[in-house]
Amino acid sequence: MNTETAAVSVSDEGGVRFITFDRPAKLNALTIAELREVARLLTAEPLRAAVFTGSGPKAFSAGMHIQSFRDMDVDSARELISAVRDFVGAVRTAPYPTIAAVNGYCLGAAFELALACDVRISVRSAGFGLPEVKVGIPSVVDASLLQQHVGLSLAKEMILTGDVYPAEEMWRLGLLNLIVEPGELDGAVRAMLPRLTAHTPAVIAAQKRLFETWQNTSLSEGIEASVEEFAQMFADPSTRAQVEAHFAAVTGGK
Repeated sequence: MNTETAAVSVSDEGGVRFITFDRPAKLNALTIAELREVARLLTAEPLRAAVFTGSGPKAFSAGMHIQSFRDMDVDSARELISAVRDFVGAVRTAPYPTIAAVNGYCLGAAFELALACDVRISVRSAGFGLPEVKVGIPSVVDASLLQQHVGLSLAKEMILTGDVYPAEEMWRLGLLNLIVEPGELDGAVRAMLPRLTAHTPAVIAAQKRLFETWQNTSLSEGIEASVEEFAQMFADPSTRAQVEAHFAAVTGGK
């Protein structure tokens, strides 16, 4: 049984959970302990949002610690990649907004996490890549999301070369919501949070479910799911209350 302690620091502010990968001497490299701890932290209690970042000025995270792949057999490989799947899946399907606050190198499984987040804000000096092929393994799991952001041709180039690409290029292609200078990252995240948490948890959870449905079904199935989600929202009195409040706000109560 893996008993390694997770190098993750956590702070909560008003329903927002800030999760920091905290192994700066190793570029915040991840082990299976971090994967499991983050998945637990995202589901342990109700949250309004979650923010991920890395400790120190160099890296968000360099991805999985290279030690993780040594002496691996089929069973241990399946255990590790299943933990990666659960880790990024917990981020992607969280019923609240998630932000990747990328403070430096964002590689491998950490890049997959960033792709799974709803919003990505990065320092201008960051680099992004999926270097797994250089280790001798394929890029898997949420690396499959990359082509939706950068297009199939560049996604293949990035994955097949394993090279690191600058934040400026990722922003130009639409993968990043915002790029900032290093000293501006925290402020940019905190400016974004009120915009993401201003709405009721119920409507955000419904919208997040629809994002996942749209991602994994045909157009017609996604439309039908949308019809049902919309209708079911009105079973919740808070929906009707919010509609009335918005109506009053835009009409001045008339």
